[in-house]
Amino acid sequence: QVQLVESGGGLVQAGDSLRLSCAASGRTFSGRTFSLYDMGWFRRPPGKEREFVAKIHKSGGTTAYADSVKGRFTISRDNAENTVYLQMNSLKPEDTAVYYCGAYVVGALPIYWGQGTQVTVSS
Repeated sequence: QVQLVESGGGLVQAGDSLRLSCAASGRTFSGRTFSLYDMGWFRRPPGKEREFVAKIHKSGGTTAYADSVKGRFTISRDNAENTVYLQMNSLKPEDTAVYYCGAYVVGALPIYWGQGTQVTVSS
């Protein structure tokens, strides 16, 4: 069992920055610990489907980003603190969404999800 809790969302103006955090806790599942999970961020804009934002390898050495956020967002992790971060710079109104973190086990989507944190960017 893995529990994920996002924080750091809020209401900002275009051009501002936010840093989201996702803290993992709970008992290990099938011998896994936080450091064994690839972690990712997804978002759901209002009225739209969930979309991929960023992913980071379990070691933190490899990252991937959606084209829409590349160069503006940075995903990172601190395995000692069981936390993954999303630094969001130069925010745009189209970044407005509920942001979710997830832990991958296998496949294209995370198996474990947090409840999400709202990010609203005004023009």
